[in-house]
Amino acid sequence: EISREKIHDLFSLRSEVLVVEQHCVYQDIDGKDPKATHVLGYLNNELIAYSRIFKPGIYFNQASFGRTIVKKTHRGKGYGHTLVEKTLQAMLEFSEIKISAQEHLRLFYQSHGFLSVGQPYLEDGIPHIAMIKVPSKL
Repeated sequence: EISREKIHDLFSLRSEVLVVEQHCVYQDIDGKDPKATHVLGYLNNELIAYSRIFKPGIYFNQASFGRTIVKKTHRGKGYGHTLVEKTLQAMLEFSEIKISAQEHLRLFYQSHGFLSVGQPYLEDGIPHIAMIKVPSKL
């Protein structure tokens, strides 16, 4: 279960980064949050990092995670790597993970064992690439 305060925090951070900072007007509340496991990273009672995890069949045929963000004021300090590590730890039961990564973060996700699949594509006006983490890399 997640508290009302934490729900407020996660929607506020997602809006701050994904809508305002990235100038991306889209429907963030997509009906998938009730099916997700939410990973929240707090520092001094402030939510600074977030991702959401899906079991296979909800977003892709494989398990997946997304909305992976770190508050702008806290970037460059390793929190993004910690967030992905914690997210992957919460996904150990899955044999394959697929993500839709922003293309400029391809090397970041490769450093966590993900491999690019296919060609880049636009998602909400931002270049993305499909990436897979294969079982031998988990």
